[in-house]
This record gives sequence, C-alpha cells and structure tokens, in this order.
Amino acid sequence: MFSKKITAVFLVTAISLSLSSCGNAGGETSKDVVTTFTESEITETSAVPEESTLNTSETPVTDISETEKKYVPFTLRDRSIEEENDDNFITLLTDLVYAYETPSETDEDKITGDLEAIREVSETDYELALSIADNWREVFLDPGYTLYLYQGDDGAPELKNAGITNSAKHAIVILGYELYNGQMQAELVGRLDAAASLANAYPETLIVCSGGVTGPNNTEGNTEARLMSEYLIEQCGIDPERVFIDERALTTADNAVNTFEILSQHGVDSITIVTSSYHMRWGQAVYHTVAQLMYMDSGYQLTSIANYCYDIEPSVYVYRAGDRFAAYQIGEIIGLSKEQLIRCAAVFL
Repeated sequence: MFSKKITAVFLVTAISLSLSSCGNAGGETSKDVVTTFTESEITETSAVPEESTLNTSETPVTDISETEKKYVPFTLRDRSIEEENDDNFITLLTDLVYAYETPSETDEDKITGDLEAIREVSETDYELALSIADNWREVFLDPGYTLYLYQGDDGAPELKNAGITNSAKHAIVILGYELYNGQMQAELVGRLDAAASLANAYPETLIVCSGGVTGPNNTEGNTEARLMSEYLIEQCGIDPERVFIDERALTTADNAVNTFEILSQHGVDSITIVTSSYHMRWGQAVYHTVAQLMYMDSGYQLTSIANYCYDIEPSVYVYRAGDRFAAYQIGEIIGLSKEQLIRCAAVFL
C-alpha cells in the first residue's frame, strides 16, 4: 500500500506528459512549503513571448536521425528494476522530494532505509537507487551546489575552473523551450546566447540541441532543435559541423534519452548542460539517471561536468516544481508505468 505522503509528491504526475519540452516545466520549489497544483495550473503555457527575429533560410546541420543508426539502450517504458521494488522506489523518490522541500533531521535515515529496502530485493536495483540518491544529494540537497550563471560575457569566465575538456569528447547540451507561433521565445534565445558563449570558449566541443514540435499556432511544424541550431550557426557564427539536433523530444526525459543516443555514437564522455536556472537541478537529475542506466546496460560512461544557466524566474508558478518533475520522470525512466504513477497521485485524493 502506498504511503499517504506519496500523494503530495505526485500530484503533478501529468506534468511531463502534458507539457512540451524540457524548459516548459520544472525548476526549484521553495524549501519552506510543500505545494500542490491543480490540473489547470499544470497545463498552463508560458507568458506571451517576444517574437524571434531568426533568419529562416536553410542551414546545413547534422541530423543524427538521418545520418546514423540510433543506439537505444532502453526506452522510457522499458523496465529497469524488479517489479517487487516498484513501491520501494516510489517511496525513495518521495523521501528525496520531501528532503528538499521540507528538510528535517530524519531525512538521511529515511533515505538510507529506503535504499536498504531496495537492496533486499536486488543488488542491481540498489546500485541504481544509490546512484540516483547520491546525485539528488549533490544537486538538490547540498547547500554548496553551485549554479553557474551566464553573465553576458563571451568566453564563459564563470566556468574557467569547471574542468571542461576542450575537445570533441565533451558536449554542450542545450535543452529547448516551448515555441510560440512557431518561433523561439526570449527565454530560449537566452539559453542559446549562454551556450554560444560557452561554445566560443571551448571551440573543439560538440553541441547538441534538443526539442521537438511545440507551442501554440506552430502551423509550419517548426522544431525547437532546428530553430536553435539555425540561431547558433547564423546568428552566433558556430561551425555547423559541431551542431547536432534532436527534433523529437517533448519532455526533459525525452531530451536525455534522445541526446544520449547522439552522445554515445560520438564517444562523448562528459557534458555541460545549458538551460534556465530554475530548470537546471531537474535536468541534472534526469540526465544522471539516464547516464547511470546506460553505464549499467553497456558500460558507456558519461559524466555531467558542469552546468551553465540563463538566469530567469519561471513565467508560470507551476514551473517551480522542478524536484517533483524530476522525481516523476526518474520513475518513468526506470520503468514505473504511467498508470502506476497516476495511481500514486489519485489514491488519496
């Protein structure tokens, strides 16, 4: 039987399925309150944007779906854990969320107990759970975790000591944001400006843009990734041979799975994620989960070395629930079904 506290955590279960592309939802939740959201709040879109002034002429860019066979170690619906551990993982994700939103002296004991319960069922599941928990401790629970903020200067001086390798073994991964009238909103342009600064500072690195067809009135079916790549190449002067695109992603979990296909095919061993500041922790947690599963599945190891943020407050309040989005999508990635996650939200309503 699910614990009643699970209800509060997964009241946002429809978020990752109803909102498009990474930055549309997610970010930091205030640590002094546990918030619930109604369905209408969950499905809100962004505020009216500034229109983009992109050059829309065709620009050559590497589309991985057209040029290379995909490597897919798993999908969002494949099972990665033992069924007997489903409830244990849900409890762990719940306790991780509460440790962030309403921290207490008993948090570590709860998390340790959750991990031991998982371990009693499967040592392999424990390895995955421990990796997820350790990363959560780092990006959500460690008060010393730093978000590196783009300051508008070329050369990304804020990241000079981040350990980024200036080679094709390192990739800058840019997470998209919902289009409006088929064009990029100002927030996505801000992320791209940050990424361009980083790309100029590390000219040998690869660049991956991720995001599918999103937003209202997108009659031409523009994808976030395609417009992102055009902006980087045409407006920022980035070499098109460095740029790869994923035009399928509609959630942060999609971003991770799809971009990892590209990264693995090109032997990338480390990444810097670029997104909005309120979205970074969620993105880091989701990408780490996918990285751990890939390592356990194939031995391919990829590390998130640094983060680089376009600093902005979310335009819609629900977007602040980044820890809950992360918990939901981690559950989705490891094999908990949509039905299981929705049931967790509805049982005690």
